[in-house]
Amino acid sequence: MRTVDPERHARKRADILVAAAGEFAANGVDGTSTAAICRRAGIGSGTLFHYFPTKLDIVHGLFGDAFERMAAVYLEAEAEDDPQAGFNRILQHLFDDLSNPMTPGLMAVALLQIGRDEAFARMFSEDEERARRSLTILLERMADRGTQLVFPPERAAVWIQHLFDASFLASGNAGFDAALQTTELRILIAWLVGVKVGTQLSRDR
Repeated sequence: MRTVDPERHARKRADILVAAAGEFAANGVDGTSTAAICRRAGIGSGTLFHYFPTKLDIVHGLFGDAFERMAAVYLEAEAEDDPQAGFNRILQHLFDDLSNPMTPGLMAVALLQIGRDEAFARMFSEDEERARRSLTILLERMADRGTQLVFPPERAAVWIQHLFDASFLASGNAGFDAALQTTELRILIAWLVGVKVGTQLSRDR
């Protein structure tokens, strides 16, 4: 009986999702054919459908994996002895996503999918809730250690999310500069959490 190599299976699945991300970012979900994904991934349609029976399954797989990776980041951040180090860990992942050239296209995909796919909207909402919960926990710990937050931890966490949401939405605008946006976001967030304005939030007050 033929057995499945888990590592090879995971690599092939990841390769398909990387190919799909490129196609979706460039052409949207509706503008992307499964044939185009197969060409980019260098596979046949039979292989694609073995991993993902429908294009919707690919969308859910792509974003679902991203949400799960972030869920792991939230747990790692909360486990940090230094809450500010954990806070910075979450922010750095968000800054990295903001600078990803595929972000504008994938944000457009996500917004469209939220409006027409209840399961996807639920996945997206759960990720937002996890992020807010982790940020709140870390900000509470920072406040306990003497950090002077401008707002209570939960409200500060909400505002940080609003700032990132607005930045991701703006990423598709003509002339958007991810480096400049990141610098300005650092300044705004530094003000919110009561640390000195600087290029790195990890610097002590």
